Amino acid sequence: MSKKNETTVLILSLLITLGLVGAGLWWLTGRRSNFSNPLPENATDAKPEIGNSVRSSDAIGQRLSSGKKQLVPGSSTTAKQSAIKVFASGDYSAAIADFESSLRTNRNDPEALIYLNNARIGDRKAYGIAVAVPVSTNTGIALEILRGVAQAQNEINQKGGINGTFLQVTIASDDDSPEIASQVAGALAQNPDILGVVGHFSSDTTLAASKIYQQNQLVAISPTSTSVQLSGVGNNIFRTVPSDRFAANALCRYMLAKLQKRSAAVFFNSSSSYSKSLKNEFTTAVYADGGQIVSEFDLGNSNFNAADSVQQAIDKGAEAIMLASNASTIDQALQVVQANNKRLPLLAGDSAYTAKTLQLGGAQATDMVLAVPWHILADPQSNFPQTSKQLWSGEVSWRTALAYDATQALIAGLERNPTRTGIQKTLSASAFSATGASGAIQFLPSGDRNRAVQLVTIQPGNRTSYSYEFVPISSF
Repeated sequence: MSKKNETTVLILSLLITLGLVGAGLWWLTGRRSNFSNPLPENATDAKPEIGNSVRSSDAIGQRLSSGKKQLVPGSSTTAKQSAIKVFASGDYSAAIADFESSLRTNRNDPEALIYLNNARIGDRKAYGIAVAVPVSTNTGIALEILRGVAQAQNEINQKGGINGTFLQVTIASDDDSPEIASQVAGALAQNPDILGVVGHFSSDTTLAASKIYQQNQLVAISPTSTSVQLSGVGNNIFRTVPSDRFAANALCRYMLAKLQKRSAAVFFNSSSSYSKSLKNEFTTAVYADGGQIVSEFDLGNSNFNAADSVQQAIDKGAEAIMLASNASTIDQALQVVQANNKRLPLLAGDSAYTAKTLQLGGAQATDMVLAVPWHILADPQSNFPQTSKQLWSGEVSWRTALAYDATQALIAGLERNPTRTGIQKTLSASAFSATGASGAIQFLPSGDRNRAVQLVTIQPGNRTSYSYEFVPISSF
């Protein structure tokens, strides 16, 4: 064989070898890929995805805790740190002692109270529920919601549980992110011990998570999501807060009948389902009753200028300002309050019911009227204001009251039929009723709470440290 032919053979042999190696690697890679994702995306028995890798699955697991890790930032004591450590090791007696010690130092810590009740259960049989809150991104609101759940759990377990079975609570951190909320919902749905969920906080996160809950027949009750988009989204989705339609109608009536104003400017966030929902419902109500909306301003716009916007509203004939801000645009809404300088009367949704509004709004926010689901002074016949104040060493908000109601609804469902489908059937029954902080808990066929809203106004007062407080409006 010539030298030239030998070279040709060597080259061909090398190419064939490389081809075989490549094919083998391709086959092994394909096999490995199939083993890591054994079900195709359109498989009918595929479980909800909670991440694209083991790493993301573990990350979601780090967002869930029944007592083995602290989720709420800034609420730690030495005793609480010790309690969580021994809880994780299975030493429930030591965990109980340390959680009790921590609560003596910081009584206003709902995470510690939930973990304490879970530690008291230990390894005994329990009915499990979860509460999904934005502990990292909106800690204040998360704590308000957790207090309602913690109080309801504490009360039922002190009474001996639900027909003798204690209630265990898992806390889930969703960052108020629709994407993370969906992943958290997937993890909760795959856990057969979770029989119901309290959550989520914002309408956007609840809407995202509701698809997963609905697919897995897991009841979720939001205490705070008010968007009309949630009405009838699924027969497993409920809420203890009235929809935006109730709030918008109440604010519209107040503007037209009490203030005698017929034209308004609306400030909202176009990126928020809640904010758009409240804006749209208010606009519909105003036009239906003969008024008009003269201008709209997007608080979420990067070029938003409060002073210019208020002046434009006045120039266009606005007689009142409606603030339909959401949690992420409350600072912009308060800039509007300052820029307005009490020239036009102010109306607002429940998102403005925060300490920041009292603190930063100050005198400029006096007489602002807000539509909220509940106020601690509006129902003097209820026992909840007294019991909650005694437990937490202070007054609680509507978010706490309605989270308490959501938990009480799940407890009622567990009492009658402690399964996922059983809870759904119980809550959906036309005769269902349970007693909560804000009176009877009843749901419409849409899953909405059958309850009116409460109007409150901001006035000088000494019930807070800001020299201003929210005061209920009895009638108008």
